[in-house]
Amino acid sequence: MKLIVQIPCYNEAATLPRVLAAIPRRVPGVDRVEVLVVDDGSTDGTADVARQQGADHVVRHRGNRGLAATFQTGLDACLRLGADIIVNTDGDDQYPQERIPDLVRPIVEGRAEVVIADRRPTRTVHFSPLKRLLHAVGGWVMRRASGTSVPDAPSGFRAYAREAALRLNVVTRYSYTLETVIQAGKERLAVAYLPVEVHPPVRASRLMRSTWGYLKASGATIVRTYAMYQPLKVFAYVGAALCAVGLVGVARFLYFYVTEGGAGHVQSLVLSAALLVLGFQTFLIGLLADLIAANRRLLEEVLYRLRRREAEVADRGGVVERQAPVATGADGARP
Repeated sequence: MKLIVQIPCYNEAATLPRVLAAIPRRVPGVDRVEVLVVDDGSTDGTADVARQQGADHVVRHRGNRGLAATFQTGLDACLRLGADIIVNTDGDDQYPQERIPDLVRPIVEGRAEVVIADRRPTRTVHFSPLKRLLHAVGGWVMRRASGTSVPDAPSGFRAYAREAALRLNVVTRYSYTLETVIQAGKERLAVAYLPVEVHPPVRASRLMRSTWGYLKASGATIVRTYAMYQPLKVFAYVGAALCAVGLVGVARFLYFYVTEGGAGHVQSLVLSAALLVLGFQTFLIGLLADLIAANRRLLEEVLYRLRRREAEVADRGGVVERQAPVATGADGARP
């Protein structure tokens, strides 16, 4: 069984050596541990540092494409390299790499397909009170949206079994964390979590430029991903709300029509009619979106089978034609 630890990086040359040194190369239940660094167009020599510090594989984007794309690039590369388990961690030395054996244990024992580290953000001392409150509210929303019990969905310290990784597809360009948790829940994957203690931050978050910006991006990701998997439910709720308001307006018009002998209040009837038509159209859009979602599920199944075939080729020691962008080995040579 092969475990690959992937590390998405952007200008992490200062902290990456500590992360690489802390990754255990022997894990119970695993025959081989390898490290893959995904350099997202860094300008500080992160890729060179990764090779010098013993990373087994380095994949480099020519330009900065963002965390979500970097995660997906690493996931695809790990699968093509024949990984049975994939651990994702960060290059900023936030996570305790010595807990990797504990993180993958539920997968090795067959109890889970996805394991996500719980940083216990509502009790983390170096988080501000506002950040702890936002994590508490966001965690509740995510558990409702995903149908899982994951307490810390934004955590990037996580492990995937091969079958789980084969079924994940990152659509958003912001961050993979929330989207993949919702996907895991909707795909009925067995999800577990592991409480960990994180290291104090050494720099400000590059993902969370501002609280308001983070809330907007995260909220949009949750709504988009949930609607992608439950489009009819989402549009039906919106359509029902519009129709309900429209019916209230109709009831108001009828009340005054009866009590005042039909005098005035035609505005309520016109507005209500518009809302009822809009609500009905919204429901029809939901039906169309549900049909599109059925086609998306078929495409996901095709992509899953393609990835599985590539992984099987890698297991047999074959060559996979579709390669990761600018992939290099530990010695810097192109494979």
